Amino acid sequence: MAFVAQTAAGKTIRYVDGKRYLWSLSLTGAFIPVLAIAMYFASGGNPFTMLFPLLYTFVGIPIIDALMGGDRHNPPEEVVALMARDNYYRVLLYIAIALLFAGFFFVAWFVGTHTLPVWAFVAITLGTAFDSSAAILLGHELGHKSNRTDRTAAQIAQALVGYGHFCIEHNRGHHVQVATPEDCVSARMGESIYKFVKREMPGALRRGWRLETDRLAKLGHGAVHWQNEILLSWLLTVTIAIGLIVAFGWIMVPFVILHHLYAWYGLTQANYVEHYGLLRQKLPNGRYELCEPRHSWNTNHIFSNLISFHLQRHSDHHANALRPYQTLRDFDDVPRLPSGYPGSFGLAAIPPLWFKVMNPKLMEWAGGDITKINIDPDKKEQLYAKYVTAREDLAIR
Repeated sequence: MAFVAQTAAGKTIRYVDGKRYLWSLSLTGAFIPVLAIAMYFASGGNPFTMLFPLLYTFVGIPIIDALMGGDRHNPPEEVVALMARDNYYRVLLYIAIALLFAGFFFVAWFVGTHTLPVWAFVAITLGTAFDSSAAILLGHELGHKSNRTDRTAAQIAQALVGYGHFCIEHNRGHHVQVATPEDCVSARMGESIYKFVKREMPGALRRGWRLETDRLAKLGHGAVHWQNEILLSWLLTVTIAIGLIVAFGWIMVPFVILHHLYAWYGLTQANYVEHYGLLRQKLPNGRYELCEPRHSWNTNHIFSNLISFHLQRHSDHHANALRPYQTLRDFDDVPRLPSGYPGSFGLAAIPPLWFKVMNPKLMEWAGGDITKINIDPDKKEQLYAKYVTAREDLAIR
């Protein structure tokens, strides 16, 4: 399918989206745990097949990313409006939601009806959880839409992993405070992911709940009300959990808890790498400068972008939140991650290695001026000692 538009000079542009059908790769995540279970049966019940989803995510995808490289192509601005109106891209999001629910229920059936070693149970649950965290990604894309249907679909998607507060917190909290010390989901220089998660998870929950109850209060409603979007999403989460317990027994309790918590951690990993250390500067009026593409880490690794609906072109998303995934752009002057998200998550899991790779990149982004970086207060003295010379230190003081 070609998109046809005219330039301001009257020249006709005919553009074919080369990735149009490749976006269907974003549907494959739901099948990875199913494939592991198929391998289990094909191998006569070998429990080591339960490791496949985790190995694929944290070993396979980074290798594929390294082999395939990046893609810096941007669609012409003249056809962006046409691409945004093309319902094909939107339908893919809905199909992805349905497949994630189906995959989750299939794995629940499997672990509820088959006896596995504890380590294998944990492995398939975590692998499924990481793939299910894509439900938050889908809620992220649909939750930015203005129509009620898409926003409701976003809340349903988030119910899969019990993260019903995401859209509210993300749209009205994170997008407002991103890349500032006040944002609980923007990681700071020197802050490990294990320290970050203790600030991010509870902080996002508190902020989302406060924003929603404030909205309801303006309508004259209390927190417990049928219009509370967080409670509605959580109600679906609880209903699903109860249904699984009734169907497959109490083994569903550890399965659901572990699944949901690790899916939350999947979002934590994304939040951690997306804005690590980046800081918007305060203006003379005391407000922060507007969010620009340079305030988010970007990556153009083609495979991990194709399987995540372009989430990794995060720079354009934060600068232009309503721009749909198929039209997100790359920019020349944005900070870049060393790998796609799965590879970066693996790097972040080893804090000394993460700091060794990312802190120099961060200093380069800031032009060598550490005062322009969002720093963990507990690590400020240590980082200043490492990155600030004596003369610079006197100037800062």
